[in-house]
Amino acid sequence: MEEMLFYDRMQFAFTITFHYLFPQLTMGLSLIIVYFKWKFLKTQNEDYNKATHFWMKIFALNFAMGVVTGIPMEFQFGTNWAKFSELTGGIIGQTLAMEGMFSFFLESSFLGMFLFGEKILGHKWHFVTGVLILIGSWASGFLIIATHSWMQFPVGYEILENGKFVLNNFGALFSNPWLWPSYFHNQAASLVTSSFFVSGIGAFYVLSKRNIHYGRLFLKTGVVFGFISSLIVAVPTGDLLAKNVVKYQPVTFAAMEGIFHTEKKGSEIVLIGQPDVKDKKLDNKIAVPNVLSFLTYGSWNTEIKGLDQFEEKNHPTNISGLYYAYHIMVGLGTVFIGLMAAAAFQLFRKKLVTTKWILWSLLFMMPFPYIANTTGWYTAELGRQPWLVYNLLRTADGASPTVSSGNTLFTLLGFIGLYLLLGMLFLLLVGKIIKNGPQTEKI
Repeated sequence: MEEMLFYDRMQFAFTITFHYLFPQLTMGLSLIIVYFKWKFLKTQNEDYNKATHFWMKIFALNFAMGVVTGIPMEFQFGTNWAKFSELTGGIIGQTLAMEGMFSFFLESSFLGMFLFGEKILGHKWHFVTGVLILIGSWASGFLIIATHSWMQFPVGYEILENGKFVLNNFGALFSNPWLWPSYFHNQAASLVTSSFFVSGIGAFYVLSKRNIHYGRLFLKTGVVFGFISSLIVAVPTGDLLAKNVVKYQPVTFAAMEGIFHTEKKGSEIVLIGQPDVKDKKLDNKIAVPNVLSFLTYGSWNTEIKGLDQFEEKNHPTNISGLYYAYHIMVGLGTVFIGLMAAAAFQLFRKKLVTTKWILWSLLFMMPFPYIANTTGWYTAELGRQPWLVYNLLRTADGASPTVSSGNTLFTLLGFIGLYLLLGMLFLLLVGKIIKNGPQTEKI
């Protein structure tokens, strides 16, 4: 059973990790594309319209890859996690169906119009289709996170005699206290990814002395969006989400911060340290006393419960993985704020395009928001373990009892091979678009 559960979790982790590489760009990029089109309507500067077309091609490729990789992921609910689907389908099935029927169809329907219908629609209606794509992509994220939030903090449900969960309050799904901080945190993080991507391509054009005019435009846009979204990820959204974890999942918060033993007179914040789960301590730690208590409760001496206050059977199953995922996410987020603040300062001074260390940093940092977003999701998912539905349904009780570990491993290897080929094809196509540049876009 343990081997089967391990491969079930590995397969879902791999497929969802690969899949989310694409929506995290499209959600933020849809807003930037709408901005470019709005600037064109306002200024009648053709450069903004060419930028719109250029980024829409990259958006369309990401959208297609998201669809291709998302369908197999959802099929796993019926193969590897059939018991979970049977018990909770009356609740999560509603939000997932709404995501497919409303958000996905809205986004995909108007994507074709936006790509090919500009001459027929005219620029104003072309802009409207872009706004509808933005609404569809952000609504899709909202409904997925509504599902995830119910699993983290279940509300508005009752359990029937046969063990199935059913809704008794539909509105509770969308007023879940876990939902809104998670949603805005996720969307801001998606915009960080898109902003670094846009500014990174701008830096590439400036450094390579190709399409320099558009490089300046992409740098300015990416840095402004990136600075604002990097701050929002930290405060208020990240702060509110962390306080939710303290309130509703205190054992998770203790594991995230590496608090093995309760500190009565306030908790230190650990900057660096390696968790030793066996001996229940942090090795080689660098910490600042009482800061974590102040950030969490606004008081230097407030106690934060450690792992020693909870039954070991309810501890997260991978404390080390959770600790490192959380600290990588927070560490990278801090770097993003610092880099974007420096870039915004130089942009304000009109010296950004001549500050090569910032240009190289923006180019080098392009992959790192993907890592931060991935470790952020790992923090949420590892933190909820050993539960599928927090405090109600354990992960071991949601797996399909009839799917062998051998079958799951075989299909996992197949996914790895197929997604490797898809990823290489995607990079080649995006590379070709970037190489051609916005100058080739026809209006």
